[in-house]
Amino acid sequence: MLTLNYIQWVFNVCVTLIAVPRNYDPALHPFEVPREYTRALNATKLERVFAKPFLSSLDGHRDGVNCMAKHPKSLSTVLSGACDGEVKIWNLTKRQCVRTIQAHEGFVRGMCARFCGTSFFTVGDDKTVKQWKMESPEYGEEEEPIHTILGKTVYTGIDHHWKEAVFATCGHQVDIWDEQRTSPMCSLTWGFDSISSVKFNPIETYLLGSCASDRNIVLYDMRKSTPLKKVILNMRTNTLCWNPMEAFVFTAANEDYNLYTFDMRFLESPMTVHMDHVSAVLDVDYSPTGKEFVSASFDKSVRIFPVDKGHSREVYHTKRMQHVITVKWTSDNKYILCGSDEMNIRLWKANASEKLGVLAPREKAAMNYNQKLKEKFQYHPQIRRIAQHRHLPKSIFCQIKEQRIMREARRRKELNRRKHSKPGSMPFVSERKKHIVAVVK
Repeated sequence: MLTLNYIQWVFNVCVTLIAVPRNYDPALHPFEVPREYTRALNATKLERVFAKPFLSSLDGHRDGVNCMAKHPKSLSTVLSGACDGEVKIWNLTKRQCVRTIQAHEGFVRGMCARFCGTSFFTVGDDKTVKQWKMESPEYGEEEEPIHTILGKTVYTGIDHHWKEAVFATCGHQVDIWDEQRTSPMCSLTWGFDSISSVKFNPIETYLLGSCASDRNIVLYDMRKSTPLKKVILNMRTNTLCWNPMEAFVFTAANEDYNLYTFDMRFLESPMTVHMDHVSAVLDVDYSPTGKEFVSASFDKSVRIFPVDKGHSREVYHTKRMQHVITVKWTSDNKYILCGSDEMNIRLWKANASEKLGVLAPREKAAMNYNQKLKEKFQYHPQIRRIAQHRHLPKSIFCQIKEQRIMREARRRKELNRRKHSKPGSMPFVSERKKHIVAVVK
């Protein structure tokens, strides 16, 4: 009994020593806010000092990288297709190519992995759809596709269903295929122009979206075998990507330098117009969290946008990087891959100043504390200026400046016209609705 009492007494003494009472009365801490502001300023400056996003360059292609695909089960495996018909499988952990296939004659136009990760599909300029094993062939075994489908026209894109043995191709029309058949289950078309991209919805898996060269974005329902609705924009949309967390939301990459985030239920106006690129946007991919997406542009840069913001939070570029054709955000939300004209695939950090490797508990606590401080003081002028500043290549900087002048001139011209017109004859059109021509159901 004495022993238990003694242990209880020791415990109480320890608790008394550890538990330090604190009075949170602001009157007793007059310099708390200035102290936190200084810490937030230092944290913001250090974030910019340690912002070194470029990790590695994957060399090996002999022509420009035209498309990429992620492995659905393995974080370290990525597939890429080039303009000379070559497909490479990369190991990101070792940062080297583990397998090379001469898949097509001419460009590899599109590629996608099967949902189980056992095989992948490619389409090319030689009018074929080919299915390949993900595993390398055995010693002495020849590198041959599992299935080959010869089509009537060139296929420009492919995507696999997220749960079933079904895939979709696009070209002259959107075709839905069963893996076991050599002819499409159904063909979907609305208009006469070629279709550049087709994507399955990852949540409502029977929905598809496609982009056509007649400026249309068309939505289809696989169960009805008919198009649902389409939206016509001012300029052509190159590709689209569905939000993996919100079933009805998708983002479209357009030729007019902008990206448009739509809710498919309300296509009359986009939810957000993302406006930082200075040339055509060629590809877009969402982060697994659905809160951000990455875009690749003809202006030789990669930008990261928050879904609900009109401007990018980050821009990546190098001296050697040329027109960025394709981009992917890895499934662990940590890295970004981009493929460009000059035959390289580049690996970037999704968070430019993030420290890689194992963090000690004190490091994690300090990092979280600094992050909260930066969020608390993010609208203070000095902190905002440091956090938003980015060095840009001279060509992009000059184009941004030129576009700003042109935008201001258009705004001034519109104001003058409205001033000298009959009241009500020139209605105000919001920035969101300016780019939409029509919605057809």
